[in-house]
Amino acid sequence: MSYSLKFFTYERSFIQPLKTSHGIWKVRKGIIIKLTDRFQNVGWGEIAPLPWFGSEMLEEALLFCQSLNCQITSTQIRDIPDSLPACQFGFEAALITLNNTNIKSPINQSFCYLLPTGKTALSQFQLGYQQGCKTFKWKIGVSSLDREIKIFKQLITLLPNDTNLRLDANGGLNFQEAETWLKITDQLEMIEFIEQPLPPNKLDKMIDLNINYKTALALDESVANLRQLKDCYQQGWRGIFVMKPAIMGFPSDLRQLCKTYSMDLVFSSVFETSIGRNFVLNLAAELMTSDRAVGFGVKDWFNDDKNAEIESLCQNF
Repeated sequence: MSYSLKFFTYERSFIQPLKTSHGIWKVRKGIIIKLTDRFQNVGWGEIAPLPWFGSEMLEEALLFCQSLNCQITSTQIRDIPDSLPACQFGFEAALITLNNTNIKSPINQSFCYLLPTGKTALSQFQLGYQQGCKTFKWKIGVSSLDREIKIFKQLITLLPNDTNLRLDANGGLNFQEAETWLKITDQLEMIEFIEQPLPPNKLDKMIDLNINYKTALALDESVANLRQLKDCYQQGWRGIFVMKPAIMGFPSDLRQLCKTYSMDLVFSSVFETSIGRNFVLNLAAELMTSDRAVGFGVKDWFNDDKNAEIESLCQNF
């Protein structure tokens, strides 16, 4: 079947820049796509690339959309190359929503609240806690080890007793630094896991750490696409998998892979708008087998007015 295609780009500035070991991120840019069939049924999708995780650049995604001349078929969607995983996600999500217009954010999901780096986290966690979040994520591997450990020790004394904390290194630690963190976190009950302590090419070392320390470890950058997810599982990773479906490729392929292998999954955001977010949260509700919080406690990083503006554009597009 053939569908008419419309799309527009968006930009959302972070209220405060997001600092990770990859660098500083100030503006989330993406593409909203609209598919319409001959019966005037409409489906919405979002292309939200994350190049430093291995997805295509926004410019590549935009060139692909422009090349379609306002028309695309189901076959063309399935033929989108693996080099455009965010496009694969966005177009198939639009096709799925066209056939199921009631895709909304599921209720009763618990969210992990993303804290800012550095000392700001010492006060910011209260905002998330007031919103009902009991799981928090704090980025490490951004500044010096000694400084981060000092702030971390302050943070864990401030967090309420009924909360959990995830530490996310974004692959920014070396082996000795990872061991330093693990020796500390192994003494603490509130640490849920350390996410991607080492770079993706150090999977064997992360498997060793996962075996030799009590604190759970999670992969993130190591499983940026479906091929990597399958490879890490087949190479023996049995820890946690943090996945960002919006950049991993076709949702149907992700669903099949998750049902083939028994994995401890955590679905996570790439700072999508509500269009991509609702779709991913539905996948999470379907595919996550644990009660772990999903990594979508990020709304305080943006001004809500911008998302409302994007939703308004969609209604009149």
